[in-house]
Amino acid sequence: MRRKAPTTLFLVFLCLVFTVFCSLLLSRNAISLSELRFHPQNINARPKDPDYSLNHVIAEDSINHLTHRTRHVSSIQGASVSVSVDSVSVLLPDWEVLVLVSPVAAQLTSPAHSGESFYCLFPNKETSPANFSGVLPFSNATAFKCILPEGNRRHKPFRQPVLTRSPEKEFAVVSPAPVMPRWDFLVYESLSTETDVILFAKGVNNRQGINRPPEELSCVFSNEVKNTTVKTPVTVSMQEVFRCQHPESTAAAENLVKVSLEIKREKQVIPSVAYYINPRRTEATTQRAKSKICATTMVYNVGKYLREWVMYYSKIGVDKFFLYDNQSNDNLESIVKELNQEDDSYNIQRILWIWPKTQEAGFSHSAVYGKDSCTWMMYVDVDEFIYSPSWLLNNSTQPSKNLLPSFLPSPSNQPIGQVSINCNDFGPSEQRKHPAEGVTQGYNCRRRVEQRHKSIVRLDAVDDSLVNVIHHFGLNKTSGYGWKYLPMEVAAVNHYKYQAWPEFMTKFRRRVSAFVADWTTAVNPNSKDRTPGLGFQAIKPQRWEKMFCEVKDERLKVLTQRWFGFETPEGLKMAWQT
Repeated sequence: MRRKAPTTLFLVFLCLVFTVFCSLLLSRNAISLSELRFHPQNINARPKDPDYSLNHVIAEDSINHLTHRTRHVSSIQGASVSVSVDSVSVLLPDWEVLVLVSPVAAQLTSPAHSGESFYCLFPNKETSPANFSGVLPFSNATAFKCILPEGNRRHKPFRQPVLTRSPEKEFAVVSPAPVMPRWDFLVYESLSTETDVILFAKGVNNRQGINRPPEELSCVFSNEVKNTTVKTPVTVSMQEVFRCQHPESTAAAENLVKVSLEIKREKQVIPSVAYYINPRRTEATTQRAKSKICATTMVYNVGKYLREWVMYYSKIGVDKFFLYDNQSNDNLESIVKELNQEDDSYNIQRILWIWPKTQEAGFSHSAVYGKDSCTWMMYVDVDEFIYSPSWLLNNSTQPSKNLLPSFLPSPSNQPIGQVSINCNDFGPSEQRKHPAEGVTQGYNCRRRVEQRHKSIVRLDAVDDSLVNVIHHFGLNKTSGYGWKYLPMEVAAVNHYKYQAWPEFMTKFRRRVSAFVADWTTAVNPNSKDRTPGLGFQAIKPQRWEKMFCEVKDERLKVLTQRWFGFETPEGLKMAWQT
């Protein structure tokens, strides 16, 4: 027996060699770096999350010595080395899986070839198609989405998939796969100012308005190149917004630093897909005069409405538009491009904001992001149009860019930091489909009682907490800025809220506010955010076309006809009709 032992060990050794060879051979069908769409830019982030082992890091100074370090990365055969695609997955609502591919790996090769099909390969070999979602503008990560297959939903904890082009030939590098973090407990975005760092996180503060004290939290900056971690105090904890101090310059000297939050008492670091961006390393921007009024809104599939909304507001005083795109799948991107090419004065910036149920956080982000280029920010949706009844008394056939600024206060002893305007909610007005001439022309019947307000906010008056309830922001109490409401005879918002049923059905599918229940959630039936008489299912009420019609109101219809209408052989046509 003793003489057979060496033979047995030799056979075991041969089996191991054969296994490694098969691994390398089969891995050649995994996704390649050159097959991904990337747009490299100078970011300062390196994936790092030691508590959850979510990311594999590629060091810039050791490209020739890359190794596989986690299960969820797919492998590629290079000329002399094996390179890994750095990715991490997050489980979103409705069993959707968000796969984020690190921008670092993308910088090693050329952008992707278009038209490729990709798949999410899960631990039990179940697959689902991976759809390209875009490139996130602040982290520069490339995003894909797929659906968690039924078989994987029965096994907890949920495991991360591999992103691959050939799932039937994919070979697992390491098993088991890392645990997939849930969307309801995640640091998902980061933004740096000259004085501090702002993190956006789910699951730390309560949706009912109960916020953890800042002293219970720390910001954690992880530099995997140097294998160091730096913590700084949190100074603000409000809703999904957390502010903290920058790490020391030496700690953030590398380009790639992952940032997260730590709950100190529980010694728990929250899973994170956010990168720290050192403001000292960002590209210098040309100093330009601030626009007086900009507009921010969060959008989803609003391509057919956008032209009317942009043209109207641009002509009455909005200089720049920030569209936080909650992952539309219509033609929004092409319409934005067309509008900017058509008239550069529109100045529309589309920002891919992929995170679900984060409207308040998106508005908080815009209040900081737009501060360097805008003095005032208007927060209205694409179905909301501000106007003054007094404009009808002026017989001018052209709008003026001074009209909207006329609502803003002149310098005074008590400066005004926020101007709010109440809404009139319009009903379907007997329309059965989207009116080709636009919402201001097609909907002319509304509810009698005025509804919630929308606001134009002075950005340097916004409280450091960035707290907002969509309709308005909290103002800095020490700044002395006041809040002004305009009476309806001075200004009103026409809110085309209850449109033709096919359009309302699209709206019914989702709500973007974190603090407003989805239409289908059976809570708060008497809330003002609910549609009277609708219930919790997308079932068309009887006489929908005639609902919410108590006052016929054609004031803005007449005004926009005067400003934007022109006669054609077929009749009156509006400027936004294509």
